[in-house]
Amino acid sequence: MEFVRAKSAGFCMGVSLALHKLDNIIAEENISGDIYILGSIIHNPQVVAEYAEKGVISVDSPEEIPPGSIVVIRAHGITKQVQYSLSQRGILVIDATCPKVKDACLSIEENTQKGRVLLLFGEEAHPEVKCLLSYAAGKTVVFDTLEECQTCDLDPALKYCLAAQTTQDKHVFDAISRELSKRKGLDLIVLDTICNATRMRQGEATKIADKTDFVIVAGGYNSSNTRRLAQVIETSGTAALHVETADELPLDDLRKFQKIGLTAGASTPKKIVDKIQKVLESL
Repeated sequence: MEFVRAKSAGFCMGVSLALHKLDNIIAEENISGDIYILGSIIHNPQVVAEYAEKGVISVDSPEEIPPGSIVVIRAHGITKQVQYSLSQRGILVIDATCPKVKDACLSIEENTQKGRVLLLFGEEAHPEVKCLLSYAAGKTVVFDTLEECQTCDLDPALKYCLAAQTTQDKHVFDAISRELSKRKGLDLIVLDTICNATRMRQGEATKIADKTDFVIVAGGYNSSNTRRLAQVIETSGTAALHVETADELPLDDLRKFQKIGLTAGASTPKKIVDKIQKVLESL
């Protein structure tokens, strides 16, 4: 058996920066108070569990964080309103939002303040999408497929801006942009909010899929960018399997393939990818 590993597999810049900030706060001796994360610092349960062992507390709502505490904002960001309310309650807020997400927030804020309605391509329940929407000054429309976009009833008397969750499929986003541009009289500008690292990772995954029989995609099941990688690979015509760890690999099934690809989401630790590679090599 042969295998091909993606060079981009593992942490992206935004994830690395978020964890670096969290590590610095843990190591800081001059700061007092418990350290909280609102949600998960990144979408990888193994990483979240490691930080829990170091005393970092993950909570689901801002009300669970007491005054005098420290809260590190996750890589996906939190809503503008929640961030303000935390700081008003005497909580030290450390912003570890991915710079690409923050740039998207500010671009959305700037354009919607000029009177444009936000059209957002993303998963409505995803924390990053909630963060992005909170920066919109006016009306918003959210959809997560091209088909959903096609059913949107848009008033040509209004002005619009189109943006995307930073980890969305660039090819689908381009198709949505073309679809909306065909609408007669629609005043639309397109914001470039998909992360370059996401584009590169998806492009590399497609190339690996073209020269392998099967692709393993490593990452948290709650990671949208990891799920998207698997979708991109399967769209190209190659079967893919999304796993969190090497323990989940179906070894007997994998033995029948001549060439296997290996890639990983932006929040997958290198050691998990390394372990999967070691298992594949043993086959």
